[in-house]
Amino acid sequence: MGELVGGQWQKSGMERVLSDSELRRPPSVFRNWIAAEGDTLFKAEPARYHLYVSLACPWAHRTLIMRNLKGLTGLIDVSVAHWLMGEDGWTFDPAPGVVPDALNGAKFLHEIYALSDPSCTSRVTVPVLWDKVYRRIVSNESSDILRMFNVAFDDCGATVGDYYPAEHRDEIDAVNDRVYATLNNGVYRAGFATMQAAYEMAVGEVFATLDWLEQRLRRQRYLVGQMLTEADIRLFTTLVRFDPVYHGHFKCNKRALVDYPALWAYTRDLFSHPAIRPTVDFQHIKHHYYASHTWLNPSGIVPTGPDCDFDFPSGREALV
Repeated sequence: MGELVGGQWQKSGMERVLSDSELRRPPSVFRNWIAAEGDTLFKAEPARYHLYVSLACPWAHRTLIMRNLKGLTGLIDVSVAHWLMGEDGWTFDPAPGVVPDALNGAKFLHEIYALSDPSCTSRVTVPVLWDKVYRRIVSNESSDILRMFNVAFDDCGATVGDYYPAEHRDEIDAVNDRVYATLNNGVYRAGFATMQAAYEMAVGEVFATLDWLEQRLRRQRYLVGQMLTEADIRLFTTLVRFDPVYHGHFKCNKRALVDYPALWAYTRDLFSHPAIRPTVDFQHIKHHYYASHTWLNPSGIVPTGPDCDFDFPSGREALV
């Protein structure tokens, strides 16, 4: 990863931002909003916006899932970065699954940040939602993009469905807060820790939350209410990476996801959803983590396992 310093691209090669031996994520800097109506520069219009993602990144993965669920593939086109993140950050080098930047012709994602704001000094991350009219970044915050995709394009031909329903928002927010702090980000805090105490604290929170989720999902099919919500989307992108990557690469190996009957069935249930399954690319996921994080895996060798059969019948009917 890298950053723009004084208007010049600064190579870094480091994804992590450490303080006191623990991961600290800086806030997203582009936080504009697309709306169907009202006083906003960014109107919801077909074919106006472009999404930059990595198939490896769980935060970007969320936005691809919502894009599919809401039927926005014909309204918002997409560029997909190469799985390898080196000193120049995300690139669009040719490889299976990469979709080059036909819109702006960028070879590196940092070029999009500089095109939007030449004085930008932020870390360059995915996802990025780009406005073709004003030629600038609308947002690089995945949680905001999720909610924009959920409602903003409903009058532009989006598929009917509300994944952040008003009657469940407080509970969704509460679940999101715990899952983000202790699991979505918790696996990174464990994996990037440079002191034993920081690692043990983070990994303890990871498994306390997995235990809590296991109990919750023994009683119900979805995290909140009786339908799929954004809480499930935000959890799924971590769970689907847990055994292939986080269990080994990030030393979150107290238990595997397959050791949790309800969570494992829940993950396979969501994986089978026709709008979700096409967004999962294990080639990009495994190669990104094991080859990009050279400080954790200097050899760059990508393990062949574990064998995770996400296609096996989930058995959810017997669990709820």
